[in-house]
Amino acid sequence: MEPEGSPSLKMIDEIHSNGGINLCDGDVDDEPSIDDTTTTTTNNRPIISSGEQLDVEAYGGLYQGRTKIMRLLFIAENCESNPAMRLEALRMAHDEIKKGENTQLYREVVQKIDGELGPNYAMDSAWCDSVDRRADQKKEKLENELNAYRTNLIKESIRMGYNDFGDFYYSHGALGDAFKSYVRTRDYCTTSKHIIHMCLSAILVSIEMGQFTHVTSYVSKAEQSPEALDPITAAKLRCAAGLAHLEAKKYKLAARKFLETGSELGSHYNEVIAPQDVATYGGLCALASFDRAELKSKVIDNVNFRNFLELVPEVRELINDFYSSHYASCLDYLGNLKANLLLDIHLHDHVETLYDQIRNKALIQYTHPFVSVDLQMMANAFKTSVAGLEKELEALITDDQIQARIDSHNKILYARHADQRNATFQRVLQTGNEFDRDVRSMLLRANLIKHEYNLRAARKH
Repeated sequence: MEPEGSPSLKMIDEIHSNGGINLCDGDVDDEPSIDDTTTTTTNNRPIISSGEQLDVEAYGGLYQGRTKIMRLLFIAENCESNPAMRLEALRMAHDEIKKGENTQLYREVVQKIDGELGPNYAMDSAWCDSVDRRADQKKEKLENELNAYRTNLIKESIRMGYNDFGDFYYSHGALGDAFKSYVRTRDYCTTSKHIIHMCLSAILVSIEMGQFTHVTSYVSKAEQSPEALDPITAAKLRCAAGLAHLEAKKYKLAARKFLETGSELGSHYNEVIAPQDVATYGGLCALASFDRAELKSKVIDNVNFRNFLELVPEVRELINDFYSSHYASCLDYLGNLKANLLLDIHLHDHVETLYDQIRNKALIQYTHPFVSVDLQMMANAFKTSVAGLEKELEALITDDQIQARIDSHNKILYARHADQRNATFQRVLQTGNEFDRDVRSMLLRANLIKHEYNLRAARKH
């Protein structure tokens, strides 16, 4: 056996227990055999059960306000193959909407329910008319108050008037008007706390509208007043920035923001994000973008982030499995989580990309310490066929992410080694040439000084 470099015996043992690598030194036929049936139960690893269906009621309980409704509606739209889950999501969304004042959204949800939940979930026109009537009265009152404040030039009252208008529009689903009203308070802010309140309101509406460039902009504005940022507000801003980076597919930046989020966040920002989301988003983005050293120092050894990971044991375990080279177990966890992650309103567009990046990193890390790898053993570890594995490895080799070549006949991956002897000769020749050049330069300078060439040239002038 001839490992490249000197990987720890522990890592070698872990990788062997996870599905098997053959370390080849010479003749392929003389390789020691490794039991192909090795599973993640080795070393008391837990057996992973099949993925559980999302508990819609428990999931919805993590959030409040508009994001709760939109997340439930997103689930209803994306689980057509599960009618029971769809109706449960619609029922909860309906009940939540009725606590508020958004009659337009209410009508849309009742239309989607289409009588499937019985008479209690049929169109309540009387409720809609009552809410709309009160809304017209409240809007007229707010307009009169704001006009009075503007006439009297009472700066603080004007700020509060625009803020009240923002709250009014937001509660009725007019997000564009709500954003404009919140932003108008900026000219009437007199303290740092006022600025931060305006920024948080603008961020909330921007996230709901999917305008993440605004989110980034207002996070930056809020962070310009660090003296007014309490730990909870700082945590909220990091979450918002993390969502903006996630949307822009800047996974490493997103991971850093989620990892920096203070545990003080708790449920204080559940109108946008739950602490479980911080663990899931941050953990997956870190796995996809961090190298091994960063994963250890910034995730596994991060005491603050560990508080979030404890809320989502599956994510905690898959991160530890990845770092410990238990790839089969890690990929099983990812596979079981996938269906539920695809129902996440912020993560669904990124699941495939993140999974591909995590798998590619696992393939690279699996092959890195060794001279050669048995593709059959590796295919077993990654739950794929040898032909499928070869295609994945070919893509990584072509992309220069793995320095190796594939022996398709014997199904062995060989690492490419630099020709150390040739490299040494080249360095020696280069050093000799540099030495020769330096000596010639010194001799030339000595002759010039000896014959006083510089002095004679100066006298001629």
